[in-house]
Amino acid sequence: QVQPVESGGGLVQAGGSLRLSCAASGRTFSSYVVGWFRQAPGKDREFVSAITRNGYILDYPDSVKGRFTISRDNAKNTVYLQMNSLKPEDTAVYYCAAGGRALRTEYAYDYWGQGTQVTVSS
Repeated sequence: QVQPVESGGGLVQAGGSLRLSCAASGRTFSSYVVGWFRQAPGKDREFVSAITRNGYILDYPDSVKGRFTISRDNAKNTVYLQMNSLKPEDTAVYYCAAGGRALRTEYAYDYWGQGTQVTVSS
């Protein structure tokens, strides 16, 4: 019943920054664990970040640690992914997803957005 919607993707040069947003109408969105995943062509979907309703953040994978930051504004029913120092290998479709368990596996999340393309040029 919850349908996340991503926005904020685009084309950026290496070293640049983007902020992705994941939003859904209704207050119930604030009660979910929200995760970010990404998928590049020919690759498996990769966990990027997740945050609980109370603001607990799962450990970032090494590929993005120190560069990406997840946050949420429950009053706005919105979760953000701030991406700094972007690299060409960050190029992927980025998805946000809502679920009931704070886990890194995609199978813990029941509701998925359509994805937003992030392209980082060298």
